[in-house]
Amino acid sequence: MNEIIEFIKKTPKAELHLHIEGTLEPNLLIKLAKRNNIKIPFANVDEVKFAYNFSNLESFLNIFYQGSKVLIKEQDFFDLTWAYILKCKEENIVHTEVFFDPQTHVNRGVNFDLVINGIHKALLKANKEFGLTSKIIMCFLRHLDEISAFKILDQALVHKDKIFGIGLDSSEKDHPPRKFERVFKKAIEKDFLTVAHAGEEGPSEYIWEALNLLKVKRIDHGVQCFQDEKLVQKLKIDQIPLTVCPLSNIKLRVFNTLQEHNLKKMLNAGLMVMINSDDPAYFDGYINKNYIETQKELNLSLREVKTLIINSFKSSFLDKEKKEYWIRQV
Repeated sequence: MNEIIEFIKKTPKAELHLHIEGTLEPNLLIKLAKRNNIKIPFANVDEVKFAYNFSNLESFLNIFYQGSKVLIKEQDFFDLTWAYILKCKEENIVHTEVFFDPQTHVNRGVNFDLVINGIHKALLKANKEFGLTSKIIMCFLRHLDEISAFKILDQALVHKDKIFGIGLDSSEKDHPPRKFERVFKKAIEKDFLTVAHAGEEGPSEYIWEALNLLKVKRIDHGVQCFQDEKLVQKLKIDQIPLTVCPLSNIKLRVFNTLQEHNLKKMLNAGLMVMINSDDPAYFDGYINKNYIETQKELNLSLREVKTLIINSFKSSFLDKEKKEYWIRQV
């Protein structure tokens, strides 16, 4: 058993489902609130940690958006990203594909350029200093309307050299992917790759919509796919990546316990799944903890863990040569 834990810690990994705003640790939240003179409803780190207990996706998002209020200056976004980069170094993440939510910031008066430049500069520095490779994916907030998404897409075009792909996140229930079909069509015309959150709390139909209407290359989460056997067959035949986040699923009550999680079932069904951390500061677990706890509770073999890690590189937006290099290392 210790052999598998050591393997997880030492092996290079790719992370494909990570919201940069979701890496805001309580101590940094307090520090930025003071630095920017922002009033927050927490007096100390312990109070923040206590607030990070959720009953569902909605209760998490309420705190998540409250926490994001402390991010105002370019330096804040740089510091936030740099703190995550140091975790990557510690956890042996060699490639990361980072989500960010510009509407969360722009809608409260923060300039789009400050957000993307802070994140991008930190990732450039990480590449130079540690060799960490990365891609930035801009997500639309699905609880907002299509007009808002089109506006933010226009702002993203100015930073096409920094933003690699387009995603869809936030409250899934009652916000089907089809709501953003026209926005994604325009994004694809502008040469953005597309991904979308689907089948976390929402039904399997949302996964179909993301594939057929938004033309996504990856499904973020996708754990509800077993509601539809035809869908499972499609995901298997086309080897469409599903970026699963086990500890997040438990924290948000998608599953009650890790033992009930269907990740092993997904693996056994031949699906292209891998493990990610989602919003690790809020869900109490970066990538290694997700791997270690899931391995323990689902009794994953060394071979299964290796498959998950290899899948993370196969499913990444790295070029073929780099994928093959890292798969050889695993």
